[in-house]
Amino acid sequence: MAASAKSFLADAGYGEQELDANSALMELDKGLRSGKLGEQCEAVVRFPRLFQKYPFPILINSAFLKLADVFRVGNNFLRLCVLKVTQQSEKHLEKILNVDEFVKRVFSVIHSNDPVARAITLRMLGSMASIIPERKNAHHSIRQSLDSHDNVEVEAAIFAAANFSAQSKDFAGGICNKISEMIQGLATPVDLKLKLIPILQHMHHDASLASSSRQLLQQLVTSYPSTKMVIVTLHTFTLLAASSLVDIPKQIQLLLQYLKIDPRKAVKRLAIQDLKLLASKTPHTWSRENIQALCESALHTPYDSLKLGMLSVLSTLSGTIAIKQYFSSAPGTAATTVRSFDLVKLAQECCYHNNRGIAAHGVRILTNISASCQEKDLLPLEQDAVFGLEALLVLCSLDDSPGAQTTLKITLTCMVKLVKCRPHLSQSVVESLLTQLHSAQDAARILMCHCLAAIAMQLPVLADGMLGDLMDLYKLIGRSATDKKQELLVSLATVIFVSSQKALSSEIKTVIKQQLENSSNGWTAYRIARQASRMGNHDMARELYQSLLTQVASEHFYFWLNSLKEFSHAEQCLTGLQEDNYSSALSCIAEALKSYHKGIASLTAASTPLNPLSFQCGFVKLRIDLLQAFSQLICTCNSLKTSPPPAIATTIAMTSGNDLQRCGRISNQMKHSMEEFRNLATRYGDLYQSSFDADSATLRNVELQQQSCLLISHAIEALILDPESASFQEYSSNGTALVESEYERRMMSVFNHVLEEVESLNRKYAPVSYLHTACLCNAVIALLKVPLSFQRYFFQKLQSTSIKLALSPSPRNPAEPIAVQNNQQLALKVEGVVQHGSKPGLFRKIQSVCLNVSSVLQGKSGQDYKIPIDNMTNEMEQRVEPHNDYFSTQFLLNFMILGTHNITVESSVIDSNGIVWKTGPKTTIFVKSLEDPYSQQVRLQQQQGQPPSQQQQQRTAYSRF
Repeated sequence: MAASAKSFLADAGYGEQELDANSALMELDKGLRSGKLGEQCEAVVRFPRLFQKYPFPILINSAFLKLADVFRVGNNFLRLCVLKVTQQSEKHLEKILNVDEFVKRVFSVIHSNDPVARAITLRMLGSMASIIPERKNAHHSIRQSLDSHDNVEVEAAIFAAANFSAQSKDFAGGICNKISEMIQGLATPVDLKLKLIPILQHMHHDASLASSSRQLLQQLVTSYPSTKMVIVTLHTFTLLAASSLVDIPKQIQLLLQYLKIDPRKAVKRLAIQDLKLLASKTPHTWSRENIQALCESALHTPYDSLKLGMLSVLSTLSGTIAIKQYFSSAPGTAATTVRSFDLVKLAQECCYHNNRGIAAHGVRILTNISASCQEKDLLPLEQDAVFGLEALLVLCSLDDSPGAQTTLKITLTCMVKLVKCRPHLSQSVVESLLTQLHSAQDAARILMCHCLAAIAMQLPVLADGMLGDLMDLYKLIGRSATDKKQELLVSLATVIFVSSQKALSSEIKTVIKQQLENSSNGWTAYRIARQASRMGNHDMARELYQSLLTQVASEHFYFWLNSLKEFSHAEQCLTGLQEDNYSSALSCIAEALKSYHKGIASLTAASTPLNPLSFQCGFVKLRIDLLQAFSQLICTCNSLKTSPPPAIATTIAMTSGNDLQRCGRISNQMKHSMEEFRNLATRYGDLYQSSFDADSATLRNVELQQQSCLLISHAIEALILDPESASFQEYSSNGTALVESEYERRMMSVFNHVLEEVESLNRKYAPVSYLHTACLCNAVIALLKVPLSFQRYFFQKLQSTSIKLALSPSPRNPAEPIAVQNNQQLALKVEGVVQHGSKPGLFRKIQSVCLNVSSVLQGKSGQDYKIPIDNMTNEMEQRVEPHNDYFSTQFLLNFMILGTHNITVESSVIDSNGIVWKTGPKTTIFVKSLEDPYSQQVRLQQQQGQPPSQQQQQRTAYSRF
């Protein structure tokens, strides 16, 4: 097992001298045994890094046992260091194999005469509560320490009691009365009561326990009206209600009551904070009366800080189901009465408030109402929202302070949301943004450009007439090379690319290049080129990549940029395609393929072991194969002219019973072509499934490529191979689906056009006529004329997820097989660790891991026996849910046939939506199945002609059953 840890974790860390797991542990163990306190402490505090680097049970178990020894015999400072390490490494605790031994070593310190040592031990036990929730000796020690006369020990016991109450139902039930007595006891100091009360938030394991805790908290709120006591009790009340779920409506009412009646601002602020927690966690429990009460409080409060807090709660609620309940359960919901609602009045009043935060929440509420209540005629509200957003835009874009930038981000997010659900407002919103761009600060301009690009990606609102304004602004940007200016250059260029999707004029290209030469660095030019590739402006991208080739320091970067230049050139070749000109189409595709082959060679050279560029290589290889398939299809269509069917084709068709044979060789070629496109569609599907970390736009791009393959294969089938059974229902596009980009919009338009053409030709003429081949060729040209978009995941990986597997037993040498007797079963243990990058779960999260184990017989040894087919192969699958990024399971495998078996373990992940992603990895080990000694002895005796003894006969007969 330890040997497998070495190979399993060989590539876990970077930047420092690499050691395998055992060497790293021995290095730290040497420090623990040092006689110097400083070296011991240094060794202890380096353990979390070791766990992060080698998150493997056998190492973690050994390391924690060593730490427990240090805890048992060291001084209090060392114990404190071990406690901190344990708290930092909480997610690795469940990988400790010898829990009993670990707890025994730690627990021995609880009997010390030193109250500080006992306090550290209690905190240590509390930190380990997740792995020892039901240890009675730990429960007893905590109860006993609560009665201690030493404050440090009592505080540690409170910490441990809170942690154990969260994990153990028995402990929570047993300690509840003790806590209650201490809180109500006159001898308990007030500051201790304030620390004891939060333990009650964990009393949610059953209804009766939660109910008794609520009653106690209710008594405390009335009995102890001091500010601190009320704040702690109310917050504990809220957390208990949020965990137990049944009392949330009562809690909302209680908090609203305190917000309305209690004169203390601190209590009001706490009530608002807790209401926001409940609004984000359980918005469906808010009734219309609750929202109405909150609106009234906000309308009547004279304090801006409290109004801001209440509006933040209402803006959270306005983006949830609660807003629909508010309007639907109201007595009158006609369009005339919408403005009479208190919530709407409040939002309108706040839109132009002199406090920016209050104004931002006001417009967010109006935007959310307009977005979620689309069945109502809310024209007045829409106008109010737009005017409020424009006012805030003017106010915040002229201010460079961080507060103004935060408010501006909220404003621009609301603009995008409003335009998305109410497209008719897009023109006025875009015009106000363009007008304000000239006078805004640089930081605000960057955000406004992002907003313009987001709106223009969804709706084609940026007309060519607006390009002039953008180009003027591009020229005006100063020659300073500050970060803000560089960022602004990229943002403005993006908006220009989005607004002129079809082609950039030479004038625009000249302005962009001049500005880059004057004031930009190479990184800015690369980012602009990357955006040009995303938007399909490949001519511009190619020139920028070409200019950057000599500015990079590493040959890997050179090859990467060279490959991007070649891909851009290849796509640029395809822009010259024209309908009905098939010979020039073939030459354009050939030219593009030439550049693509050069590019893929460069891309392969750019990959490194740490960055293998697997998605990029897969995507480009598929694009090459797709272009070759398109070229082959045009050649096949041309073959109707160059190689028409022979004179005897009709006779052949009649004798063979296959009507398509009368078309000659083109029918077989079309069948091959259709299979090729279906195969390409399957491969695009595999690329999609292997891209777990990709953003949604990249996945949609891959999906569109797959759909184009399916479309062409369907067109071949419908026009030529099987016109009678062709169905167009499943291929009709869904008009209501929201299009996310201009590329998608144009692809969908081509799909619909091709389907209409195919449907109009279908069954009108007998296949194969020149009309059929022309329709297919024009479909290919129409698909290729849409410039390919290289999406974000091609350049940038925002989310990184990988799985590392370790198998046990594992051989010392990977090529060496594991020996197993054929009358025994092998218990294969599969362990794994999920490793994340800096933004785990940004696009999707792992719900469970699917492990597939299969075995294949490599080579037989010995005689062939008649064995049931079930025993010849092993094919098993298990799903396991990772806990703290670790999972473990076992498989029982049969190897009845003698010989060498190849076992393959493959992992795939299932996300929270239930979609399976084939992320890998795939691990292989070899098993050698050997004949058991007794069977071998019997066989040898039979070969030598000796009858087996009576005892042996009995055993043989028994073994048959």
